[in-house]
Amino acid sequence: MTDYPRLSTLKTGLACRCPRCGKGPLFKGYLTLQTECPACGLSYAFADPADGPAFFVITFACIPVVAFAIWMEVAVGAPYWLNALLTFPLLLAFCVLPLRPLKGLMVATQYYHGAREGALDPAGNAGTGAGR
Repeated sequence: MTDYPRLSTLKTGLACRCPRCGKGPLFKGYLTLQTECPACGLSYAFADPADGPAFFVITFACIPVVAFAIWMEVAVGAPYWLNALLTFPLLLAFCVLPLRPLKGLMVATQYYHGAREGALDPAGNAGTGAGR
């Protein structure tokens, strides 16, 4: 078994790379996780970010875009078609684009902390990535 150095969770997660080796791609589609890393063979069965990335996107991206749309309506009095024309691309850019790197970051964080669904780490391997 190869001993892998601890990689930066932030760098591997945002780059959508394997949290163990940093070489293999994390996704096989835009948001679909691979079953395992093609470079080191790490199984991604532990990874379950669920709705976490969507929550952060909604919290930090949608609220300012909706505030912009309301401002356009109230302050400028823009017609509905202009408001939609300006707001819809902003929603796509601020909501769809960050989903993939945020999901990668959450998977890398789960790997680093040894998180599993409904399980505690009795061996004390949290923080080493050794719980896999």
